[in-house]
Amino acid sequence: MTDISKTIVVLGATGQQGGSVAAALRADGWRVRAVVRDPSGRRARSLSASGVETVRGDLGDPESLRAAFADAHGVFSVQPNSGQAGADVTNEDEVRFGTAVADIAERCGVAHLVYSSAVTAGSTTGVDHLDTKGRVEAHLRNLDIASTIIRPAAFMELLVTREMGLDRGHLSFLMRPDQAMQFIAVRDIGRIVAAVFGSPESYAGRTMEIAGDALTGNALAEHLTRAAGRPISYGRLSTILPTQDEVVSEVVSKLEALVDDGRLVGNANLGALRAEFPFLLRFDRWLAGPGGNLLDEALRSTDSGIGPG
Repeated sequence: MTDISKTIVVLGATGQQGGSVAAALRADGWRVRAVVRDPSGRRARSLSASGVETVRGDLGDPESLRAAFADAHGVFSVQPNSGQAGADVTNEDEVRFGTAVADIAERCGVAHLVYSSAVTAGSTTGVDHLDTKGRVEAHLRNLDIASTIIRPAAFMELLVTREMGLDRGHLSFLMRPDQAMQFIAVRDIGRIVAAVFGSPESYAGRTMEIAGDALTGNALAEHLTRAAGRPISYGRLSTILPTQDEVVSEVVSKLEALVDDGRLVGNANLGALRAEFPFLLRFDRWLAGPGGNLLDEALRSTDSGIGPG
């Protein structure tokens, strides 16, 4: 075990993954420093209220990162990508940001870097916003810094966004109805990262696929039906896309092909992970717990969008 009185710097702390990491680290007693663009923003102020130190910084400003990493024991690195809804970054931006964070952490003497990647990072997929992760991983492995790479499965939270169609009694996602895909609760990403920082001797140098459950499209629909108290059916995303949106259709087609060939379904050893991290939530437990409010919001949605977000 390491000294949890030391500081861990968290990037993306106002987002899902970084937010879960900051919360889990604080729960374990670490000092947490969040790099935020605007410390006066609502989410940044919420972090401050929870005991997180917030410092102004930007991934495109190396000097601000050097200041943020000063005297830090660890850094959690996650970057925005062009595949996110409303993203204002390019694929080259993501690679540049991810490699810069690792370089600066090394130069600042950070003891342990944890990088959040993707389950497809071990291969070239042809989907640019996925292939960026492999490029950052390759750079990280050439540095003289203890590091751990996590590759999270698809987020459970993604299944109950407004765009998935639950308000219309239907779930649309990437796998076939009878095809299993792995998922993880965002909360559990944070808890795993906190465990990694807490036992660096066990995790430094490891690349870990992480997930909490594996379900077919039909099984997801069954769980959602029980939780919602009304029928929820399942269909593949490509079957409901508007044919006039060629860009979205092309991306979804590529993603579904990656699911079909196994690279995007996730290949984590769930039994071993549950033994190592007993807190991992299965989908039904997530729906009954932290996912409950998100499901209620999705069922009330009147949004007509359809993309995966």
